[in-house]
Amino acid sequence: MLLQAASGLRRGVAMVAAVMAYLAGWNYLACALFITFDIVARNFFGFSSRATVEVTGYALACGIAWGLAHTLAARAHIRVDVLVNRFPVGIRAPLHLFSLLLLAGFALFIAWAAYSLYDESALFDAHDNSALRIPMVIPQGIWMVGIFAFVTMVAVLLLESLLALLAGQPERLDGLLASRSIDDEAAEALDALKMAQP
Repeated sequence: MLLQAASGLRRGVAMVAAVMAYLAGWNYLACALFITFDIVARNFFGFSSRATVEVTGYALACGIAWGLAHTLAARAHIRVDVLVNRFPVGIRAPLHLFSLLLLAGFALFIAWAAYSLYDESALFDAHDNSALRIPMVIPQGIWMVGIFAFVTMVAVLLLESLLALLAGQPERLDGLLASRSIDDEAAEALDALKMAQP
């Protein structure tokens, strides 16, 4: 019962993370259009937004943060797993859990640093040096939401993985945390191909 509840919670957080990742992707497209517009306007019409670097820098940082949780849920982070995959699942599963614990510690440290930065900017009413004078709490707050979503995804994965291990289901834990196989990549490519066909 607890394992099922944890699985449902993880799927719910993964759905929110997927929406955030799609927004991050559209954000990158908006950055490309903004940069293109600024270059064309500067070269052919003699004016510029004068804030391209600042705005796109914030947008790119926020996009990266907003994509972290979905990347973890999709098991798409880069991993060196040459040795781990050769172990039997009974050994592999606790190693996956250990690596997730290390990731949780790292994610919590980043979240603490993100909140400290946001809090300091709010305290001093910090603004950027561009012509727009953007209050720093706006981009830092958006960035911090992505970091917190990543921490949440790590936490729900950790909960479900720990319950799966305690329930004697190392295969389930392996399915949650193992890096993607060639078969997984091929299945995703075939699904994308089916979606692209009219």
